[in-house]
Order: sequence, then C-alpha cells, then structure tokens
Amino acid sequence: MKWYHYIACFFAGMFLANTVPHFIHGVSGDPFPTPWSNPPGKGLSPAPINVYWGLFNLIVGYILLRVGKVSNQRVASIIVLFIGIIVMSVMLGFTFQNKMPH
Repeated sequence: MKWYHYIACFFAGMFLANTVPHFIHGVSGDPFPTPWSNPPGKGLSPAPINVYWGLFNLIVGYILLRVGKVSNQRVASIIVLFIGIIVMSVMLGFTFQNKMPH
C-alpha cells in the first residue's frame, strides 16, 4: 500500500466515527451541534440537519474506506482505520461533553 492509502484509512475512521452522534441525535429528533449551528459547532442544529450531516459523513467515510483499500488482508489498514475512529471519538467526547443539558 502507498502512504496515501493510510491517510485515507485514518480519515475514513474519523468520518465514520463522526457519523454516529449526528445520525443518532438526528433520527431521535434531538438537536445537536453541527458546523452550521450558531455559533458553529456550539449552538444546536435541528434534527434533520444532523441526519443530513451524519449521512454526509457516512458517504465520505465509505468513499475513503474504498480509497484506503481497507480489508482483512491488509491488517495495517484496519489498525489505521481504528486509530482514526479512536482519535475522532476522543475529540468528540471532549468537544461535546458540555454541549447537552444534563
């Protein structure tokens, strides 16, 4: 694999991880921050916007998954994919820990 396949694997993991909170909040009917919130990433966007944003992340993640040639035969690609998932998940946890009312 070439170096850029690993970059694609990493960002595939990041986009796929970012799908989860937006899609879940969106289909649950809950507002949640998006880049189109006011202020961006801090205010709350309506549920349909979160569904669209979640689906966009899913599509981009899938395309990058294909570009990165992630497969069982390429263990390194799976490791890099999961590193991307871990990095984005931790970032999202820190970013959104104080965004929703408890």
